[in-house]
Amino acid sequence: MTDQQNSANSDSFDLWDLRVEVIGPQETPVYCGARLGDYFELHGEMLLLPPGQGFSIYSLAALLPLLPAKQRATHPHDWMSTDAEVACPDPHCPTRFRIIRTAKRSFRHGDVTAVPLSGKKLP
Repeated sequence: MTDQQNSANSDSFDLWDLRVEVIGPQETPVYCGARLGDYFELHGEMLLLPPGQGFSIYSLAALLPLLPAKQRATHPHDWMSTDAEVACPDPHCPTRFRIIRTAKRSFRHGDVTAVPLSGKKLP
């Protein structure tokens, strides 16, 4: 059986775990309440913050649309594969956020949704 046939018969899929770090110039103020080096991790759909650390909802809002795409496998020439920095949403803040793919995690379709693979609706 080929890899493609095996994939078609399996209900598993892989997503990248992500780490999003606050980066930027050392000498400039950070207006979003973060400190350089602050981070969060994304494991599947679970966003994890270190104990005692917060993260601005406005910064998170700028990052959220990119995270599901960054979790998925992309072509090596796709900009989603190469570009890793996102600007702070405050136009006066030079802070940036770096999205790092850390490890692949496997999931099973039946563990993350009630919708069957056949596409049939549930009763």
